[in-house]
Amino acid sequence: QQNPHRPPALGPLDILYNVGSRDERPERTGMAHLFEHLMFGGSENVAEFDKALENAGGTNNAWTNSDFTNFYDIVPAHNAETAFWLESDRMKGLAFSDKALEVQRQVVCEEFKQVCLNQPYGDQSMLLRALAYERHPYRWATIGIEPAHIEQATLRDVQAFYRRHYRPGNAILSIVADLDEERMLRIAEERFGSVPPGDAPPQEPLPVEPPQTAPRRMEVERDVPATTVSIAFHMGARTSRDFFRGDMTSDLLAGGDSARLVQRLVRERRLAASANAYVSGSVDPGLFVVTAQLLPDTTVEQAEAALWEELALLSREAADPYETEKVKNRFEANTLFGELNVMNKAMNLGFYEMLGDLPLINREVEIYRSVTAETAADFCRRTFRPEKSSTLTYRAAR
Repeated sequence: QQNPHRPPALGPLDILYNVGSRDERPERTGMAHLFEHLMFGGSENVAEFDKALENAGGTNNAWTNSDFTNFYDIVPAHNAETAFWLESDRMKGLAFSDKALEVQRQVVCEEFKQVCLNQPYGDQSMLLRALAYERHPYRWATIGIEPAHIEQATLRDVQAFYRRHYRPGNAILSIVADLDEERMLRIAEERFGSVPPGDAPPQEPLPVEPPQTAPRRMEVERDVPATTVSIAFHMGARTSRDFFRGDMTSDLLAGGDSARLVQRLVRERRLAASANAYVSGSVDPGLFVVTAQLLPDTTVEQAEAALWEELALLSREAADPYETEKVKNRFEANTLFGELNVMNKAMNLGFYEMLGDLPLINREVEIYRSVTAETAADFCRRTFRPEKSSTLTYRAAR
């Protein structure tokens, strides 16, 4: 219930559409990202989505990744119904025209050039994806393979993508606010219940990435300040136990200034200006990546050998209890503090519902804490194998 003694709360309304770049065709990539922009172009009833929400005292944003597209609105609680109406309106009848498409096409293509082509290391993650994946749609980035895929998209292509993915059955609505629950459910039913179901996509399974049986390598030369070496390994899906083992391993390697890669490669051996390890966190089986940015006197061979040494050490010897407890405490603190933000809470509710395991949102800390040094070492032995590696050398131009 809303407290009359407090000023009106800001209530986040989050809509997650279960469509990302993995749902695109190889010859028409970047469509999900294009729609992130098109959804703000106005509907049949509202010329400017942003202006209408701002008039209600609200703000909004959106982003797209490989697995989903997320839109959120933050409005004063007493204007929450306006956000419901605006979101249902653009789900029901997005305005389509050749002019609107051309405007957003130019914006997206310019973003591709700025982000991927005209800034240092812009295409590095794209190259690593394409090297590590052969069949799965994760082999291309959210922004797409090349601008031509968006430049050649027709209004008919765009309308078909909208009908297929931007529909009630493919969306998850999350509300976190100091508001009456029954009233919110009633408004949601009133606003979204009348939205047409759209064109349900056929249940075609995504291509399964075949097991990697031989090492892959790629070297490119770019006009960048320093050479980097990145090594990627395939790992389990987001809901698998191996995801948590991999996440803990990445924290052991690079979770803060006292982590192994920072201490040994950067501070002690002075081979790298920076070093990192991370997991992609994708819904389908993802990647574990280690990377180092080399100092001028370090050779690629030295850096690569040093990365493999650290991976081998974690595979051979379980981390000590103090080290594992430290990373577990950090994970728990970050998770709990993140939940204090109501916007994060709304987005997380949608994400875990999309995963098909909403209660996982309350179990992740427990699962992470259950990972032992021995099970993490077992993950390393199974994952960090030469035949499963994809190594990208991103060499600074001589």
